[in-house]
Amino acid sequence: MVEAVEYALFLLIRGAARLLPFRIAGRIGASLGALVFHLLGFRKRVTLENLQNAFPELSERNRKAIALGAFKNYGTAVLEMLWASQQSDDALRRTVCLQDRTIADRCIEGGKGVILLSGHFGNWEFLIHGLRLHLGRPMVIIVQRQSNRMIDRLIDNGRRRHGNVTIPMGPSSRDALRSLKEGGILAMLGDQSGPKEAAFVPFFGRLAATHRGVAAFSLRSGAPILMAFLVRQSDGTYQALFENVDRSGLDEYSDENIVELTRRHVAVLEQHIRRYPDHWLWMHKRWKHTPGPESPRNATEAA
Repeated sequence: MVEAVEYALFLLIRGAARLLPFRIAGRIGASLGALVFHLLGFRKRVTLENLQNAFPELSERNRKAIALGAFKNYGTAVLEMLWASQQSDDALRRTVCLQDRTIADRCIEGGKGVILLSGHFGNWEFLIHGLRLHLGRPMVIIVQRQSNRMIDRLIDNGRRRHGNVTIPMGPSSRDALRSLKEGGILAMLGDQSGPKEAAFVPFFGRLAATHRGVAAFSLRSGAPILMAFLVRQSDGTYQALFENVDRSGLDEYSDENIVELTRRHVAVLEQHIRRYPDHWLWMHKRWKHTPGPESPRNATEAA
């Protein structure tokens, strides 16, 4: 019954979002995010604590401004995702522009597949659709399943547009490696908190448990890690930024190289978050796990 009510509410909001112009949908989403921040306070404490640890040099007023911006960004991303569910390819293509696709083209032309990596930054759902339409290549997307199965099915159907394929996080190694060996694009988000046995690497001055999968896939397949970020522009559209993660000296598959390559791609993510701090999902409990007995040694050596 609870899932059915959630599903009905989701359909209602999605139907309303589809009727709105793109910019209006984004503005309403931002207003809803601000409402949650000011009145409901959901994850507000976690957000402010994360920002205090990440930016101790900033004033409390500035950190609150970033926190408010992060809530607005999340609300915008959700409404825009729902808006996009029934839009034409041309409409979606107009919402994302590529500043310079040279780096992306070089990675694709290398013939070893590409790991397209991002985080909960800007509008991460638009990243899939926008780059698929601009690059002209379908993607294999590693996804985290939603607890509500009916809502998960709808979201998954949206991600599978334009020939994309989704595989669940966890039992995905074989399918992921196969797609890379076939020269495909494997899309992932790399900023979720990993389990206690994950690689602990520096992230805003603290060791953060990070999934090893990105580095492991890259080292096993030889595929480059292409990081992509959507930065919101003044007119509400997005500009895609690319950066290739340095893999020099890390050809061999080993635990030490996995930790080091993980450290490198997390460092690139941190650089972009520092440039656009209100674009990231600060309400996420990114540092909920502490290092085990051996993790600090590995992370320190990698740093």
